[in-house]
Amino acid sequence: MAQGLEELSREQLVKLLEITAKDLIALDGTWFQSLERAQGMDEAMEHDRGAWRRFVPSEARRLKQLLELPDGCGLAGLAKALPFRCTSLANEWELIWDDDGRALTFRITNCRVQNARSRKGMEFHPCKSVGELEYAGFATALDDRIQCECLSCFPDITDSTCNCAWRFWLADEGARRTV
Repeated sequence: MAQGLEELSREQLVKLLEITAKDLIALDGTWFQSLERAQGMDEAMEHDRGAWRRFVPSEARRLKQLLELPDGCGLAGLAKALPFRCTSLANEWELIWDDDGRALTFRITNCRVQNARSRKGMEFHPCKSVGELEYAGFATALDDRIQCECLSCFPDITDSTCNCAWRFWLADEGARRTV
């Protein structure tokens, strides 16, 4: 353990974890905005997708090990892991089970990225294409049977009560619904 961490109380460690998650999101945002200013939104989005495509499998692997999730952990494993993602630790969210437990919806109800862009008078981050890689990639890295679909995400907002919403189900359970 890093020197000094053992001196912190449990409450301080939890707060440090929350601060670190917010710092990671802020770092991601400043990197993105720098590229956006220099190269434009399309180029910045291409690099953003590439970064998340590489990051998500390692994040899932680390959380799977930490939480001792078995291979084929299913939706229960995903529901256990999603709250510990760095983006989850930095945002407000909710998990909703539906279809008699055969599907899970993850909703970001208060997004730091979109809030920061709004405060700065910037257009919203068109994060749907990144989110599709991010959430589907995370889920399949935990269990390759898990499927994911976007229910709502900028620029395709269909649910004004959240910033984004993602639905997960097991492919072999036929729980996919038509959207």
